[in-house]
Formats: sequence, structure tokens, C-alpha cells
Amino acid sequence: MSLVVKEKNHVRLVFLGAAGVGKTALIHRFLMDTFEPKHRRTVEELHSKEYEVSGATVKVEILDTSGSYSFPAMRKLSIQNSDAFALVYAVDDAESFESIKSLREEILEVKEDKFPPIVVVGNKAESGSERQVPAEDALSLVELDWNSRFVETSAKDNENVLEVFRELLQQANLPSRLSPALCKRRETLPKEQALRPPMNKTNSCSVC
Repeated sequence: MSLVVKEKNHVRLVFLGAAGVGKTALIHRFLMDTFEPKHRRTVEELHSKEYEVSGATVKVEILDTSGSYSFPAMRKLSIQNSDAFALVYAVDDAESFESIKSLREEILEVKEDKFPPIVVVGNKAESGSERQVPAEDALSLVELDWNSRFVETSAKDNENVLEVFRELLQQANLPSRLSPALCKRRETLPKEQALRPPMNKTNSCSVC
């Protein structure tokens, strides 16, 4: 029996979260560098693109799930068939933060994995005085208690959006060196994560 692990050439990322937190906005910002301020209800949309990753062609599927409608069977199937998960909440909506906790429990149950590949995304970081979820509280829960990655983003201002997808691809066990096109897009992002509180964790890592 061969012990050689074949590199993945296909990966599916799924975005889960309550309605109106900006799942679709994050995906559209990443894929098309556009932002639509008006919320549009999503049932389920699958986006598929091919990228060059470390010299190999990789098909990346991004599943945008519904936060407005309750389809437990559809959500369970989405979890079963996905490689990494973005749990999205809005920093100005404390209830949406609570909802990602139950979504994480569902992922653990469906995948039968205590440490599934999860990136928790606090979107709408531009909200300022309307913030209801302190970044420090979310960071402590996600990275210390859950041992997952946490990123605050603004789809509106294009802050840390690419960081989310880099983390998801890394957790899906793809090579960390992204294509020249994606690396070029990184140059538009701040060098430091201004929206993220400082931390000192030995198991934290960054993608080159």
C-alpha cells in the first residue's frame, strides 16, 4: 500500500452564518472585487474557479449558503461535502455571533471531527460605534477555546477578505503558496492586520 499522499486538485469551501452578515458580499469581493450594499437573500449558490497553486491547477468551489431560510437537510449535505468552513457573523449583531456557535456544533457532529477546518469571520468591521461583539472576546473563544482561526473583515472596505480565503485554503491542506494573481491582490491589503487585536500564540501561522 502506497503511503504517498496525492495532492488535492479540488477543494470546496462553504460559507455559513445568519442572514445579512455578508457571506455573499465576502465571496463577491473575493471573486469579482465588487460590493453590493443592498442585502440580497441567498438560497444556495456554488461558485467554481480554477487557480494555479504551487504550479498545479486546483479547482476551488465556494458554496454560499442561506441564512434566511431553514433547510437543515441541505445544510447537512453542504457540511458533509465541504473541506473547510467559514463561519461568518456581523460584529454589529450579537445574535449572529451566537448562531455560529450552533453551526460549529453541527459541523463537529456531521464531520465527526473535534477540530474541523474552520475560520471564524467577523464581518462589517467598519461598523465602529455600532459594534456589539468585541474582537477580543471573539478571538479568545475562537482561537483559545475552539483552536480555530479568527479574522475580522470588511467586505465593504475590502479589509482582510483575501486573508479569509488564504486561511481556508491552507486549512483545506492545499499548498500555502498562492498563484501570482492572488499574491498580486495581496498587495492591496494592509501589511498588518489592523482590525485584529494583538496576540501571542505559538500555533498561529501565516500564509506566505
